[in-house]
Parts: sequence; structure tokens; C-alpha cells
Amino acid sequence: MIKIRLARRGRVHKPIYSIVATDSRSARDGRCLEQLGQYNPSATEVLIDVKIDKIAAWVDKGAVLSDTIKSLFRKNNIKIELKK
Repeated sequence: MIKIRLARRGRVHKPIYSIVATDSRSARDGRCLEQLGQYNPSATEVLIDVKIDKIAAWVDKGAVLSDTIKSLFRKNNIKIELKK
């Protein structure tokens, strides 16, 4: 199953998370299929370069959003439109 979730990047004590599409069986920071944006919890603008159209395309193909991604999108008023 394909999941859209966070992968930790950045430095020690200064994390930056990448929003990635990956196989659910792979490691958190392992190989990803596609990078879809970034989440920086310490910045004023927490979501950076989020590719909403590509996320919607992955969801149309059957990908599942993780709970953290769902709550981040809800807090930042990002809605994923399905093309069905």
C-alpha cells in the first residue's frame, strides 16, 4: 500500500520533515517514490512547496494519507480534491 507520510530530514535538534509518497513497508527515512513537499515545525510558514495536485493524483491512485498529514492539512486549510 502506498502512503503519504513524513520522512525526517534536517539536523540534530532542528528537524525538517519531507512529505513523501512511499510504500508502507519501507523505513520512515528510507527510499521514497516521490517527494511532495516539506514541513518545517520551527518556521512561521510550516508547509513549504506542497504539491497538492500530485498528492491528489496519488490519492486517486489509492494512496492513503497518514494521520499526521491529515491533521497538518486540516490546520492549514488544504483540501485534497479527488478527480473521480
